[in-house]
Amino acid sequence: MTKSIRTGILLAILAAALYSVNAPLSKLLLDYMPSTLMAGFLYLGAGVGMGAIALVRRAAKRERTESRLTGRELPYVIAMILLDIAAPVCLLFGLASTTAANASLLNNFEIVATALIALVVFREKISARLWLGILFVTLSCALLSFEDIASLQFSYGSLFILLACVCWGFENNCTRKISSKDPQQIVLLKGIFSGLGSLAIGLAIGERVTVLWSVFAVLGIGFVAYGLSIFFYVYAQRYLGAARTSAYYAVAPFLGTALSLIIFRDMPHYTYFIALGLMAIGAWLSSQDKPLFKRHGKEDGEEK
Repeated sequence: MTKSIRTGILLAILAAALYSVNAPLSKLLLDYMPSTLMAGFLYLGAGVGMGAIALVRRAAKRERTESRLTGRELPYVIAMILLDIAAPVCLLFGLASTTAANASLLNNFEIVATALIALVVFREKISARLWLGILFVTLSCALLSFEDIASLQFSYGSLFILLACVCWGFENNCTRKISSKDPQQIVLLKGIFSGLGSLAIGLAIGERVTVLWSVFAVLGIGFVAYGLSIFFYVYAQRYLGAARTSAYYAVAPFLGTALSLIIFRDMPHYTYFIALGLMAIGAWLSSQDKPLFKRHGKEDGEEK
């Protein structure tokens, strides 16, 4: 194994580990900040962090090699930002009424949503392997979405998380249309404008920050889970290629699940572990498919 491949593997796993902190730590902080404002500060953390990295790179006089966005990409940029406002709001509403471990696994429904949207809206071809992966992920999500399998009581928290995945599925396909442009610029725009949009909505509906330190905590999570994760993911692709990177990044939901169980110490029902096995199979099958889509500036089925 060459040094460049080892570096790529390290960066891909680091990106997955950084994103995995999102669900459990955000759930903890929902006790101190309303969900819509939190969604705004999470994205602002990514945008501000990427802005700081851009300033450091400029100060170091690093040569720019990426293509800049132009007016032709404006419709996709606007759609991407609006969807990135809706998705984390739905996610945080869902987190308020379901477990962080469930939420971490349900996030993989994004694979299903993105693939189906790519098929129906963008006429992408889907291989038999990816269809099989979609089937396993869907079965896992269905199992996780019922609080009591015996009585088939549906969890509304799970519904909101699935809605978030659908929003990100549309966003992934919009981002795919501009994926040849500078990923740092894409993440910066998404972070700043999606963050400000969510903050405006939160303030308009009466949400307020009551604990000042929570603002800095959420900004930090956003910088790590949304900003740095994407940043390292993009560079991992340059060493490994998109498909191989996605195979390593697919560990993110499972790292998030493990962290959730450690933090909350709430042993889930046995059906959770069945869903975990189904999700692992589905994620592996999907990650082995050819490049298909992008997530938050990173390529998800190529992969986000």
